Amino acid sequence: MGNICGKSESEAFSQPGRVLGSAPPQPQSVPVPAHVGGPPRTLGVASPVAQAQAQAQGDSRAAAADDARRRAAEAAETRAQTAAAKSSGKLGSQLAAQKKQTRNETLQEISNNERRQRAADEAAQAQSHN
Repeated sequence: MGNICGKSESEAFSQPGRVLGSAPPQPQSVPVPAHVGGPPRTLGVASPVAQAQAQAQGDSRAAAADDARRRAAEAAETRAQTAAAKSSGKLGSQLAAQKKQTRNETLQEISNNERRQRAADEAAQAQSHN
């Protein structure tokens, strides 16, 4: 029985060995190019070459991109206004009220709920111990 995916020859002894304790052979190094690139750039900023090409082709693309960006912003604004204006019933109004609460108001409400729960537990315990 043999290995289905492996090779039939023994690879362990196909290369010459080395003395115990010696270092493995050094890998071949790749030459580094003398000139890597231009000056460093900030992310999201086009390279100087790309900027020059855009100016050579005219500002029509830039104007179209600005126009598309403006239309997308207007559409998002109208969606936000319609979502805010739409009444979503009882749960929606409760959610809106909860979103308006500050942190202190939320903590105060939780504290009051805990006090009411403790008072109800004490009353139930007092009734059961007549």
